[in-house]
Amino acid sequence: MLELLGLDTPTEAVYRAMLERPQDDVTALARHLDLAEDAVRAAWDKLSQLSLIQPSTAPTQPPRAVNPELGLDYLLARRQAEFALHRQRMAAARTAASQLISEYADQYADRRPAGGQGSMEHLADVAQIRARLAVLTDNVRREVMTFAPGGAQTEENMASARPLNEKLLGRGVKMRTIYLESVRNCAASVAHANWLTTMGGHVRTAGELPLRMTLLDRETAIIPLNNEDSSEGAVVITGKGTLTALCTLFESAWEASRPLGEKPRRDADELDRQEAAALRLLAEGHTDEGIAKRLGVSHRTARRIATALMDRLGARSRFEAGVRAVQRGWLPHDL
Repeated sequence: MLELLGLDTPTEAVYRAMLERPQDDVTALARHLDLAEDAVRAAWDKLSQLSLIQPSTAPTQPPRAVNPELGLDYLLARRQAEFALHRQRMAAARTAASQLISEYADQYADRRPAGGQGSMEHLADVAQIRARLAVLTDNVRREVMTFAPGGAQTEENMASARPLNEKLLGRGVKMRTIYLESVRNCAASVAHANWLTTMGGHVRTAGELPLRMTLLDRETAIIPLNNEDSSEGAVVITGKGTLTALCTLFESAWEASRPLGEKPRRDADELDRQEAAALRLLAEGHTDEGIAKRLGVSHRTARRIATALMDRLGARSRFEAGVRAVQRGWLPHDL
């Protein structure tokens, strides 16, 4: 289980033995573990690279094992930093790939395999997005599923969406929308969500949403090129494989979300959905500004949430907060 931190089985065995038998030299450790002395020395090299052992102050004494509470916490923090950087790079790559695909979608449209393998249409700006969405909603027969991140909804967005929503709900189309938890603090957004509910729509909230997305009849998806700025355009995606994955993503988020009218229930030692999302972002190394954008709150609110979480965990750094949150069961061990 510690291989993710760089400890293979022999190295872990040597480290454990050094913790239990701090006076053993290489010969004694090799005999105890039934290993060759060269294998023990190789393990020492790895442990030294991982900062899990320190040289002894006496030249004739074996190296000393570092307290695992300090050494392993450091390795966890380092791996979390690496994973956070990898996720950020993957997100950037995903955005770049979407932009590249959309730029050449028309040029290669006649070269796609026959048989309904799917397509991608590029919409250049907000006006085109709204116009295309109006056409698509005219043909919706069964269901619309929406991720609506960004926190409080603008008056312009709500005003433009209302006629389309009313038309769909009037035709008996099932509508499910997931907003961020932060919309509960905006009276206008709550009023709009309540209006959707009274018209027959279903509204829930989540601490965090992976992207902005509208799914139509499980056959078509509209996704912005830039999740934080819809003015940069969007893509309309069809294709069974892609849509199946996106629908699965929505259903998973729907199950984990909370109905708008439901009040949070938690013990004093538990986190609400917004706090849980903030803690994961905190452990991944996101800045207050990044957390604010993902949660749909102000920079000041994000800083307040982050500070409160670190105080509750008794952590002096964000990576230490991640380690302590894992130990406390607030974050999964494979974060």
